[in-house]
Amino acid sequence: MSAPLLEFHDVTVAYGRRPVLWNIDLTIDHACLFGIIGPNGAGKSTLLKAALGLVPTTGGTVTFFGRPLADGRRRVGYVPQRETVDWDFPVTVGDVVLMGTYARLGWFRRPGRGERRLARECLARVGLEDVADRQIGRLSGGQQQRVFLARALAQEADVYLLDEPLAGVDARSQETIFEVLAALRDSGRLVVVVHHDLRTAAAWFDRVALIDRRLVATGPTATVLTPENLERTYAGQIELLDELGRAVAARRRTP
Repeated sequence: MSAPLLEFHDVTVAYGRRPVLWNIDLTIDHACLFGIIGPNGAGKSTLLKAALGLVPTTGGTVTFFGRPLADGRRRVGYVPQRETVDWDFPVTVGDVVLMGTYARLGWFRRPGRGERRLARECLARVGLEDVADRQIGRLSGGQQQRVFLARALAQEADVYLLDEPLAGVDARSQETIFEVLAALRDSGRLVVVVHHDLRTAAAWFDRVALIDRRLVATGPTATVLTPENLERTYAGQIELLDELGRAVAARRRTP
């Protein structure tokens, strides 16, 4: 039996004395579109950062393919939140995407014709092949997010972690991004997405984890997004629960 693609075992993260995540046990053992869902401040982004070693854990372990991240870092792609990026940095769109090829080149090789061709292909997949020479800061928010997705595609990873890739982007970019993510899933990749829109979560993800500092529930989307689990996760947020309830009902009516 093959090892899980991604596994959190008893993971705890605290900022100072304040726990952000507590005893998270979560196993994802096959390719799918997997949503990390929960209220603001639930620790969703922290969970991805803990997996990537970007924040220290106070307990527990995270493994990819049954091994520590250091043993398979090149097989893991990451798209951070847009708000964490300095968009004024003087770099072109094409150069940003080309950065996705650096990991497999090593320290002493420069990107060549093959890497540049791959970067162009990845830009085409997100519909931005015509802006390769433009400074990254001159793009719209949705276009910037698609550029960072293209950079991750250029890495040709087996697992992709995306932190709020659809937050604050236009409808066209949302559709393009989701189509690319679905294609990655269909090609055998695991795609893990921190997502905030409860209305679309019910329709987009194969499996989800509901998190509010602790793991509330995980499994197939239709069986996890129940009124009971949502009440435990979003206690008191009645309007949000009503919206998600309608979205779940619509998903279940779809053949």
